[in-house]
Amino acid sequence: MLKSTPIGTKTTAEFASYRDVSTYQRPLILISPRWETGGQYGNEPLAPNETIADAFVDAILAAGGLPLMMSLTDDTQIIKRYVDMADGIAIPGGPDVNPMRWGETDEYDPTLCCEIRDSFEFKLVKEVLEANKPLFTTCRGTQLLNVATGGTLCMDVPSLGAREGMTQWRHTGILTEPCHPVEVEPNSLLARTMHGAALIQTNSAHHCCIDKHGSHTHIVARATDGVPEAIELDNQTFCLGVQWHPEYTWRFIETDFDLWCAFVSAAGAKHASRVSLESAAL
Repeated sequence: MLKSTPIGTKTTAEFASYRDVSTYQRPLILISPRWETGGQYGNEPLAPNETIADAFVDAILAAGGLPLMMSLTDDTQIIKRYVDMADGIAIPGGPDVNPMRWGETDEYDPTLCCEIRDSFEFKLVKEVLEANKPLFTTCRGTQLLNVATGGTLCMDVPSLGAREGMTQWRHTGILTEPCHPVEVEPNSLLARTMHGAALIQTNSAHHCCIDKHGSHTHIVARATDGVPEAIELDNQTFCLGVQWHPEYTWRFIETDFDLWCAFVSAAGAKHASRVSLESAAL
């Protein structure tokens, strides 16, 4: 059931409809955090921050999930524990994936990357895929998912050019409104989440994108200029990555809200299965 009462970290009328889900039926969605360097407090350095954008949290709440932030760690056993307890995992955008991760040897500006996140999220994706837990990624998260499955990235979208007869769309710096159309592959998981939509509108904020797709990974959407916009994986319950930022537009772009609802619904099925198994063990 959909409701129209506001939900989230704000309480204004800007919020779209949300799924009416019992508190204890909400699946646990673990979110990989962003990492931000610390500032200064007088002469003292402040510790770095691990954060989540409130728009990301609100989207999961509105779709019926229970969002919770993970901590960045190198400890594989802790990562395994996170995946074990999660009903679904979400990886948001952020800095570039280091090209060394797919064997690139050309020098690349290290200030554009975040080794702390790379180290954590590559291990996280491996564990999530092995556990077959629902996974939803956006922007950097999608690029990392592609590299983690053996793919590569284009680190400069303008260098791709555009399809014959087309001009390349603007792909950077537009978060709060739709800026270009995206063609969706029919019969894909992405299309099913959007009730069969073949052409959608998205925002855009990226200068990197998928180049060669990884093993068992398929490009299932492209901007009408040809730039890859979404991937999904075979043999997974729900594994979908989009290049855009639906956390900023779910309130007014219906297909973006559909994305969050489909992901949380897949996590909800895992949650129900887990609760059933726990009850049977009692």
